[in-house]
Amino acid sequence: MYQKYIKRLLDIVISLTALVILSPVLMIVAVLVRVKLGSPVIFHQDRPGYHEKVFRLCKFRSMTDARGADGELLPDEVRLTKFGKALRATSLDELPELWNILKGDMSLIGPRPLLVKYLPLYNEEQRHRHDVKPGLTGWAQVNGRNAITWEQRFAYDVYYVRHISFWMDLKILFQTVAVVFRHSGISSATDATMEAFTGTKNKTEGD
Repeated sequence: MYQKYIKRLLDIVISLTALVILSPVLMIVAVLVRVKLGSPVIFHQDRPGYHEKVFRLCKFRSMTDARGADGELLPDEVRLTKFGKALRATSLDELPELWNILKGDMSLIGPRPLLVKYLPLYNEEQRHRHDVKPGLTGWAQVNGRNAITWEQRFAYDVYYVRHISFWMDLKILFQTVAVVFRHSGISSATDATMEAFTGTKNKTEGD
């Protein structure tokens, strides 16, 4: 009952309310992004959602478009400015995703939507993370965020899918506030954001 009806209703109410209340913040951040990082202010990217259906994710851009002599984009750690790091540390770059939640592409709580190119790399267990809508925050985000391994992250995602409830969502919501204030787990130990997922050694269950 909660997952099928109540969760979506709460998503609509909370995202719409947040968009209205936070509209001054959204406008201020948009202006700062335009001044410090340029255009476009909103970064759009295809991400797989519920049942792996691809949608367009909205975020404030947090990196420049700086390119090398060969015309290729420079590494993330070079393009991620001090301002961009502040946006990510405070999770302000994620606020436009409230629109994705209102539209129904995402939920407030759920596994984070990752890159489309990762879809063929998931094993059967990991693929279950797409059995629910992706979220603005999730169980993996309050248990290490980008500081944990991909395998740990996916294990948390699948655990959430199998134990989803109102009380778990409420717990994640409160823990997310604490994580944001502590600025914890923003980067992995080896990357400015999170190193790319290249697949888990065992591709299928039972291997």
